[in-house]
Amino acid sequence: MEDFEEKEPLEAENETLIVTEDIRSYIYETAKWAKFLSIIGFIFCVLIIIFAFFMPSVISAMTTMGGQSPLTQVAPAAITVTYLFIALIYFYPSLMLFKYATAAQKAVLFLDQLSLGVAMSKMKSFFKFWGVLTIVILSFYIVGILFAVVASIGVS
Repeated sequence: MEDFEEKEPLEAENETLIVTEDIRSYIYETAKWAKFLSIIGFIFCVLIIIFAFFMPSVISAMTTMGGQSPLTQVAPAAITVTYLFIALIYFYPSLMLFKYATAAQKAVLFLDQLSLGVAMSKMKSFFKFWGVLTIVILSFYIVGILFAVVASIGVS
């Protein structure tokens, strides 16, 4: 009869990736720029939020001055919500960029493989977010162009 003992699985090959000093310096420099850009992104988010809350007063001032602007026709609350949404959309990639920068700097300084994995994960999330957002925006453009073409044909 055959032997039905469980055998130890063969050890999986451990794939390695060699990170040279040049690569480490590139990652570290990239992390510094990423941290700078993420902080600028956070600042812009705050400015957009401030702008969102001041916009209703600007619109009411425009209406009292007698200006007939298209902005006066739109509800100030809708503009505030729109700008808050834009700030939220801009906050997420800034956060991912900041987390990438922090983890990448830690990985390079302490030769921490786990931190490098976290950094690359955050960088993937950053680019995936911008890629999906780009697809969504391009889709809106295409739908808008198609709508304009159909509307112009309908008018003719």
